[in-house]
Amino acid sequence: MQKAFGCARVVVNEALAFREAAHQAGLPYVTDAELSARLTAIKKSPQRAWLNEVSAVVLQQALADLNIAYRNFFASRAGRRTGPKAGKPRFRSRKDHRQAIRFTANARFKVLPNGKLRLPRIGDVPVRWSRPLPSEPSSVTVIKDAAGRYFASFVVETVPDALPRTEPVVGIDLGLTHFAVLSDGRKIGSPRFLRQAEKNLSRRQRDLSRKQKGSSNRDKARIKVARAHARVADARRDFHHQLSTALIRDNQVVAVEDLAVKGLGRTRLAKSVQDAGWSSFVAMLEYKARLYGRGFHRIGRFVPTSRTCSACGANDGIKPLHVRAWQCPSCGVWLDRDINAAVNVAKAAGLAVTACRAQVRPGLALAQRSEAGTYPKSHRQAA
Repeated sequence: MQKAFGCARVVVNEALAFREAAHQAGLPYVTDAELSARLTAIKKSPQRAWLNEVSAVVLQQALADLNIAYRNFFASRAGRRTGPKAGKPRFRSRKDHRQAIRFTANARFKVLPNGKLRLPRIGDVPVRWSRPLPSEPSSVTVIKDAAGRYFASFVVETVPDALPRTEPVVGIDLGLTHFAVLSDGRKIGSPRFLRQAEKNLSRRQRDLSRKQKGSSNRDKARIKVARAHARVADARRDFHHQLSTALIRDNQVVAVEDLAVKGLGRTRLAKSVQDAGWSSFVAMLEYKARLYGRGFHRIGRFVPTSRTCSACGANDGIKPLHVRAWQCPSCGVWLDRDINAAVNVAKAAGLAVTACRAQVRPGLALAQRSEAGTYPKSHRQAA
């Protein structure tokens, strides 16, 4: 397996260096076909004869990935590609946190009846399956992460099971104290996986810093640090998957606010914001809604959801973060800050929602003489 990773890395680096040299010399752009023909010629040379020890499909797919990276770079520079700007393709290193090779159907990989995965020029690899394959795979990508774990990612053709239509619609307000507050009044606590693992991560990092650079003990300590971070990332990803799946399954339409995560990541709340992982959660909601035929709305980040009364629509101005409940000066209704924002998120998306089970109550009034004396809940209890 390591030999396949290394050969793919050499092929990409030599092709990238060849294109860079041609560009600096003022020569025309080296096409994909020219790179493929050059790879075939290199494999016949005595200096690179060891490239024949791995599957030819792995090397060709490595070149294909480089070509895609160049196309994304050019499209990003020309403004034809949406999203973040794609950087220039870079050289690969054996010290990269992620190594990957891909086998297509032409390589004739095979899933054996005993559950093992047969890879060309590698052999039978034992696999711990997360789920059965729904159809015959067209390709498989073998990935090695920083923690030394190997993953097999298959491309299969499948038709998702349509979810039955349901009536509820929900608006979601993402936060730090509560990971998500829903427009129906429910509050999902924030697990704070990174905060809980900080003590263990600090200990592992101290052990790594005390090891001599280049020693085998330092490499072992580095793997322990990577595995500790991998456990945090896996737990966060599992939480996002379970919550997003439940929200998509139980609601016909989901609305969420478009947050400036990059900007918040440069504030004093950066660690908590990155620990929450809002972007990955919203991305899961979006693709699952598209997959199962649900509605998904992303409202603008400048919509004043926290300062607008969800009952009458009055804007009461900016409020500091420590104000968790407030009374609307127009209609006198007491509002929970987070639930009110979630209701406004849904309304901004054009959804007809009610604050059922939400902690919203009318303003105080004099009690009737026949009523027993009661005391209203404090703002803290209401939150």
